[in-house]
Amino acid sequence: MQKHKIHIISFDIPYPPDYGGAIDVYYKVKALHDAGAEIYLHCFAYGRQPGDMLEKLFKQVWYYPRKKGIAGLSPYLPYIVYSRRGDELLQRLIDIDAPILFEGIHSTYYINHPKLSDRIKAVRAHNIEGEYYKQLANKEPNLLKRIYYHTEAALAKRYEHSLTNANVWMPLSMADEEYFRKIYPNAEHQFIAPFHPYNNIESIAGNGNYCLYHGNLSHPENIEAALFLIEVFNDINIPFTIAGRNPSQSIINACKANNYCTLIANPDQTVMQQLISDAHIHVLPTFQESGMKLKLLYALFNGRHILVNKQMLYGTGLDELCTIATTVADFKSMITQLMQKTFSPADIEKRTFLLKKHYNNTDNAAKILTLLQG
Repeated sequence: MQKHKIHIISFDIPYPPDYGGAIDVYYKVKALHDAGAEIYLHCFAYGRQPGDMLEKLFKQVWYYPRKKGIAGLSPYLPYIVYSRRGDELLQRLIDIDAPILFEGIHSTYYINHPKLSDRIKAVRAHNIEGEYYKQLANKEPNLLKRIYYHTEAALAKRYEHSLTNANVWMPLSMADEEYFRKIYPNAEHQFIAPFHPYNNIESIAGNGNYCLYHGNLSHPENIEAALFLIEVFNDINIPFTIAGRNPSQSIINACKANNYCTLIANPDQTVMQQLISDAHIHVLPTFQESGMKLKLLYALFNGRHILVNKQMLYGTGLDELCTIATTVADFKSMITQLMQKTFSPADIEKRTFLLKKHYNNTDNAAKILTLLQG
């Protein structure tokens, strides 16, 4: 088996890298390419269009349609897995002798196939999917969607215990690493932090005059966080900006009713970067304890003070770099205190040291190459 030749199966087309999963996959594959790996990239396409950027970087890129509707349903396998299968994918995996990196359990339909039994197979776990879908179900108001999420949660939990032919697990959360280590004690396990586009800390010392929340504002998890924060800022006389893609009507209505809230819908990359650099506090709660939130890394590499709840720090090892609050009253109190605190060069130095320890793309690509060589 040739050194550094790798199959990577992506659950989506990872370009443009404009949401959490795509960001991790794109910058991981790019870092592996820069480290000298010969990459065969397999992408499942649904809603995102193939482009020429990936073809310029990698040895070969293939796109496969995701099987939608009834064709993607199975009484035994999660929809996220069964809908990502195809004879051409399997044949290419068989024909090209190389280790296989499966992005998420989503892409692992062929992990137990007998014709791949002699390959090193690694799973890049993006979440504990059984728990993720359970939490989605508990928050979903629509009955049919709630039934789907509960079904997917049960199937995913069972499926996550069936991946016995995975040699290596590379979760992007420390907590998820512990979870899979207990299920598969004989496999290799290593926390590999999310990959990202940041080479250096770009945070600016000094003071800003507003607080910021950013994210995909149509996602239920982010809608819940934004509405919570609008309540936090309803009477503390501190400017608060919410920025992100496709804000829900509930966020639009709540912002209109709050004199201190400004909503910026669908900002381009330049505007978003300026908002993040200029804010004094990034207020980033989440109420879903799963995976690693890339918005946290974005703020740490580019922003000033970070205020979060414990769920946002789930499995990250970044507690020392953030201020933690829990209740509405806690957030109000900490926001008031942090607005009076200058973000200093010493804060930047501490952040630089700790982020380089686990969140260095070059180092993490080298770890992956070592694990894939067996």
